[in-house]
Amino acid sequence: MENTTTLGIDLAKEVFQLHGTDENGKIVIKKQIKSRAAFSRFIAKLQPALIGMEACGSAHHWARLFESFGHQVKLMHPGYVKAYVQRNKHDAADAKACHEAVSRDAVKAIPIKTTEQQAILMLHKLRSRLIKNQTQLGNQIRGCLYEFGVTIRQGHSALLKRIPEILEDAENALPDLARSLVSGLLDEYRALKERIEQHNLRIETFSQTDEDCRRLRSLPGIGPITASAFVASLKGYHFKKGRQAAASLGLTPKEHSSGQTKRLGRISKQGNRYLRCLFVHGARSVAQNSKGKDDKISLWVQRLIAEKGWNKAVVALANKNARIAWSMLRDQAIYDVCHAEHYEYRPQS
Repeated sequence: MENTTTLGIDLAKEVFQLHGTDENGKIVIKKQIKSRAAFSRFIAKLQPALIGMEACGSAHHWARLFESFGHQVKLMHPGYVKAYVQRNKHDAADAKACHEAVSRDAVKAIPIKTTEQQAILMLHKLRSRLIKNQTQLGNQIRGCLYEFGVTIRQGHSALLKRIPEILEDAENALPDLARSLVSGLLDEYRALKERIEQHNLRIETFSQTDEDCRRLRSLPGIGPITASAFVASLKGYHFKKGRQAAASLGLTPKEHSSGQTKRLGRISKQGNRYLRCLFVHGARSVAQNSKGKDDKISLWVQRLIAEKGWNKAVVALANKNARIAWSMLRDQAIYDVCHAEHYEYRPQS
């Protein structure tokens, strides 16, 4: 155990499987620990080693803790570790697969997130859930009233404006029980809306105080929500170029090429779905507001819409924004539209 140089760990809530070898490749650790406290004490007693784990739940917490013990930690995408699982899948096989994958240069490491990054991502996840609940509740209210012949047009503002009118209308033949239930649903809807606004305010405050977010917000199509999510998700990654950042969001086309034949298909839609959605929404906003403008950005977007169609132009713009956003984050640059040739950024002096 004292000679351990490489250690693969399969994480869980309470049960942890370890597979470690020495510098000669001989197995020196192959055990299961069934306590979080015992697991922490065991790793603390080991000599500094290379530890490989899948980037799953609690992985970033353990990685920060192990680094404080003096270990070198490498978090890996579960899909890449799966290729090293031999025959049947079980905890011991998963730990061995982590051990095999951690020593491979082809398996890229996932940067360990700070507690601040995880807190911002937690805020985004809670906000997304509240928005989903608000949409479901709004649809339920519309569906219930539709059974009584009462319709409400789409939109949050229309719902908040129309329901009080419906409740006060004595001629719509709405039963008293239904009025009471709809009134309660309206209170629930307003409470959700208020909580969403509170989360939006927290995100806005963070994006104004964080220097990286302020720089990213200078790029058309990126607001406080996209900027804060981008910084919290991708800060710490060491991409060689912006295309790799766009690929990590699933904004690059799938490729099925062979020899001299190149085949590029639709975007892969792999990676961070939430960020990809934000970039596409931001690009759609830029494309909609480009009509009638004569700046280089708007002309480029309009030309692409005419040649490729609306959806392809929007995704292409989202791809380009992701590339530039990564370059701005890496070089600590600000976007200067006055000096832009199509899309360029100007590093800060």
